[in-house]
Amino acid sequence: MPIVSKTRRQTDYNLFPPSVPIVIDNGASYFRIGWAGETEPRIVFRNIVQRPRHKATGETVTIVGDQGPAMMKFFDCTRSGPRSAFDSNVVYQFEIMEYILDFAFDRLGASGSAIDHPILITECVGNPVYSRSKMAELLFETYGVPSVAFGVDAVFSYKYNQRHGKCQKDGIVICPGFTTTHTIPFVDGEPVYKGSCRTNIGGYHVTDYLKQLLSLKYPFHSSIFTWEKAEELKLEHCYIAPDYVSEARKFQEGTKEAEEKTRYWQLPWIPPPIEVPPSEEEIARKAAIREKQGQRLREMAEAKRSSKINEMENELHSLHFLVKQLDQVEEDDIPSFLSDTGYASRQELESTVSKVTQALRKARGEPKDETDEFEENNDSNEKYPLINVPDNMLTPEQIKDKKKQLFLKTTTEGRLRARQKRNEEELEKERRNQLEEERRRENPEFYLEEMRAQYKEVLERVEQKKRLKTNGSNTNGNQKSGNVGRGERLSAAKRERMRLLTTAAFDRGKGEDTFGAKDEDWQLYKLMSKDHDEDDERPDSDEAELARLSSRLQEIDPTFELKAEGEPGQASGEAPRVRPLTEEDYKIVIGVERFRCPEILFHPNLVGIDQVGLDEMAGASIRRLPHDDKELEERLTSSILMTGGCSLVPGLKERLECGIRMIRPCGSTINVVQAKDPVLDAWRGASAFAADLNFLGNAFTKKDYYEKGEEWLRRYQIGYNTL
Repeated sequence: MPIVSKTRRQTDYNLFPPSVPIVIDNGASYFRIGWAGETEPRIVFRNIVQRPRHKATGETVTIVGDQGPAMMKFFDCTRSGPRSAFDSNVVYQFEIMEYILDFAFDRLGASGSAIDHPILITECVGNPVYSRSKMAELLFETYGVPSVAFGVDAVFSYKYNQRHGKCQKDGIVICPGFTTTHTIPFVDGEPVYKGSCRTNIGGYHVTDYLKQLLSLKYPFHSSIFTWEKAEELKLEHCYIAPDYVSEARKFQEGTKEAEEKTRYWQLPWIPPPIEVPPSEEEIARKAAIREKQGQRLREMAEAKRSSKINEMENELHSLHFLVKQLDQVEEDDIPSFLSDTGYASRQELESTVSKVTQALRKARGEPKDETDEFEENNDSNEKYPLINVPDNMLTPEQIKDKKKQLFLKTTTEGRLRARQKRNEEELEKERRNQLEEERRRENPEFYLEEMRAQYKEVLERVEQKKRLKTNGSNTNGNQKSGNVGRGERLSAAKRERMRLLTTAAFDRGKGEDTFGAKDEDWQLYKLMSKDHDEDDERPDSDEAELARLSSRLQEIDPTFELKAEGEPGQASGEAPRVRPLTEEDYKIVIGVERFRCPEILFHPNLVGIDQVGLDEMAGASIRRLPHDDKELEERLTSSILMTGGCSLVPGLKERLECGIRMIRPCGSTINVVQAKDPVLDAWRGASAFAADLNFLGNAFTKKDYYEKGEEWLRRYQIGYNTL
């Protein structure tokens, strides 16, 4: 399985003899590995694994640690996100742990099938025996290490700082880590695990809380607030407030101090193009262009109409000439003459002449005369000969044909009437448009103002109808819009149906149920099933008029903008239109979030974790000690060491001193110090411990692991006095 990484491979692995141990700080956030006796780890990377597919080859690769966007763009990461081997601070996914160890040993320079160096690996306080057993089994069986030792990272950090005079033999170490926080008391230089305390809060929760707050504050930029970006903002801007309530009040009141503590992050923003309203010359020029285009279209339509009339006149002239020739042909030669011209009979030829004549008159705009109507009636009688014949004079087959002819005639006449009505409407529309065009040419400004006033009036009527349809009549003055009962939303027809149902139910409750015994009772179903909603369902004339006015205004007024949904004046219940983003929307303001997010270290209930904070954990560790010694408690509180990544947050030392002083007797000595390097001191302490000659006495071999059993492994712990 190919491994992708930006970490360079070490080349001096073979220069170290097998007696030199390998030191591993297996943290939930970062993995550090190096050689015993050195002051810096050789390899440091994020303790995560990702297994995406390459976009070009489709091959699954293993990516350990963080990789830059320049490399990740070649992989499809939609189905494989970053995964950790940890559940909180306990290793439980040993398949992922194997990928991480493979990568770590490879980057360290190991090339053989086995690791011939002793291993010292860190773990959390109270690590379950199952996790410790699986880790030892993985190191022994997969990598063939000769011996293994487990130690607590916070203890290594405390002992390392003790050697450098930062803390005393008696003291407390507070380690706010990535996902958990631990406190361990030390008595005579040895950790007392019975007095240790743990809460499930750490740097991960601070970062995630900051990410959530910013995503809720700026929902349109939620894709920018990735976990890595939130981590960067936390390290740069977050701090612990000495007094959370007073600090929050400053930001609420908007004091000058709060303004000074506010940070701004400007995202890239490109201003939208400014729409300049057209000038009068531009409006006049566009109107002239539209007038010219309209005149050209009218000329084209007139030319097309004239051409069509000429074609129809020529066709009619040819048909009349053909009829004259037919009159001169002898009776015996008529069938052959008609077959040569493409007509079956004289009647068909005359019918064609009649149709072409009617079409020509229609194209010219001439009204129908009585002769045309008489001819149409004759054609109808010829086409449907059985309609006017009584049924008693027809056979059963002819009666069936008569019904078919009656149906066809009715349908045809209905289509003709509908077509005639459409033609009349089009003529009326054209006549009205011509009148409006004449009015516009006489006084364009007055005509435009009149059209705008009509549009505004019709628009108000349409919106009023929508509001009434949505919210009801609101006849009750105490009832506000949008808060109406079901009866007020019903139409008149629906309210009538509801009244009928209510009346029927009321009558049934008076006594014996006799509904349906009389024929009149069934009239209720007819009334209820009758469609009374024709008025509600038919097209609204105001909406049609509004569409006509909108279309007309768009033609003659370049500055006219059609009112969109969501603008003022829209019917209630419609979704508002999203406003365009401005430069202020791209300015990220980080104010109260700076101290609100790390405050969860002292008040985990802010994120729904019902546990104590850092200051109360120190008091709980002191109370858990097996003996009640006031002098010992005094010595413990006078040497409190902060280690771990979260201890780098500014203001943590002062806030922790203040919190512990509140739970200790008056006059107690409280001294909180920060580790020399809260991030790397755990590995450095482990490196110093592994470099001691007595280290192998604290490690156990594969034989010890299988012979002594699980109970011995549960009680196993190394002695830290060598540090």
